[in-house]
Amino acid sequence: MIKILMVCLGNICRSPLAEGILKSKLPSHKFRVDSAGTGNYHIGCTPDKRSIAVARKYGLDISNLSGRQFSVADFDTFDYIYVMDASNYNNVIALARDTNDKRKVKFILNEIYPTENYEVPDPYFGGDDGFENVYKMLDEACSKIAKQLI
Repeated sequence: MIKILMVCLGNICRSPLAEGILKSKLPSHKFRVDSAGTGNYHIGCTPDKRSIAVARKYGLDISNLSGRQFSVADFDTFDYIYVMDASNYNNVIALARDTNDKRKVKFILNEIYPTENYEVPDPYFGGDDGFENVYKMLDEACSKIAKQLI
């Protein structure tokens, strides 16, 4: 089974969306997709209501997901770790124990724009349009990831 982890800051906006989107594109008997945050602000919380709403708009239900914090053990569990921005990348890489751990960590938008390290903007403090834009970015990136893995 191939295991993929999506990481953002609080694990309530971007990474749960990415988790839900990618899960919808991959067969569950061959892939495990999860998400985590680099911060500990929302452990045990459901995704932001705006993330839930935009996912629902596109036929996905992420309301049952629960926030958790990224840990060193995730390097052992997951084959791919996709981060949403440079801050997430730096926080995850800081926990890496070796080059094998570091090789697993990638900017998710590099799937669309290789080596550019574009960031998925954090929509938390913005309006609903930000969540819609983030959904579209993540949907495109997750489509590429799924196409490569299947």
